[in-house]
Amino acid sequence: MALLATNYHNIYTSELWTMVGEYVCTLSKELQQRAKEEINEDPARRAADIEHIRDWLKHQPHIRARTDDWTILRFLRGCKFSLQRTKEKLDMFYTCKSLCPEWYKNRDPQDKKMRAILELGMFLPLPGYDNQGRKVVIIRTGLHDPKTTTMDEVFKATHFISDILWIEDEQMSLSGVVQVLDLAGVTPAHGMQMTPALVKKAMTIWQEGYPMRPKGLNYINTPAAFDTVFNIFKSFMKEKMKKRVHLHGNDLESLHRQVPKEVLPVEYGGTNGTVEEITKYWLERVDARRDWLLEDEKYGVDESKRPGKAKTSADLFGIEGSFRKLTVD
Repeated sequence: MALLATNYHNIYTSELWTMVGEYVCTLSKELQQRAKEEINEDPARRAADIEHIRDWLKHQPHIRARTDDWTILRFLRGCKFSLQRTKEKLDMFYTCKSLCPEWYKNRDPQDKKMRAILELGMFLPLPGYDNQGRKVVIIRTGLHDPKTTTMDEVFKATHFISDILWIEDEQMSLSGVVQVLDLAGVTPAHGMQMTPALVKKAMTIWQEGYPMRPKGLNYINTPAAFDTVFNIFKSFMKEKMKKRVHLHGNDLESLHRQVPKEVLPVEYGGTNGTVEEITKYWLERVDARRDWLLEDEKYGVDESKRPGKAKTSADLFGIEGSFRKLTVD
């Protein structure tokens, strides 16, 4: 565990977690310069932009939002400091939380079912960053038993980790995230769980709700029937994301051309700890943030108070008309 402790040092125990008032930057000077060039972050204007969004949130009768500096700054960065886009993203984020209770209610990591999923190590942010400063996350999609566990339960449990990562890792808010989807062990039963409706919900929440900056999507150990499910996913992807997809089959060398070995665990030909170690680390992090996860349930929207027309799950996640652009080879 020494390697893990070194790589995670000062990332998840930084001032960001305890900070209540003014934002304190933990980025290196090099990353601060990248922030100026890539996402239009101006340190001289940052506090004013945060305050503008905070004031706007206070005047939205339907939104119950976190209004601390760090939460608002994450959304500003994810929207390249466009104030209008930040407002739209915040509204969508809290709307998704309320209209998807199957993912965002009763978020107790000590619940027996949730614990069993977390112990599988299905969603694993890796220690450190890749050679471009991006966070790498391995998602092992074939580990759960589809006879006893639904995909909604899987997404609910794995979001414990992704949401904690999101609030604790400042560098990721700038440099973005690269995903490695390992499909080893995926069966037709797993594929049947990925209905078009569930895929649409997942893609809407990830692309429209979260202010993360997705930089790459790598598929490895793809099964024979992969193309059919992948085409469903692709039909809901933004064009920019489609260009960042890489299919590696069973070829680790191909993966290493996109994700350096130095950031991958040994099971993927890397040198960055083991899957068991990383799984244990994230179990500890989730337990440490249990109170935050439970408290986070109170944030969302009250559609009865939304100015204009209230939104529904069908408005956000409905799939009617979505398959006009879907082609299955």
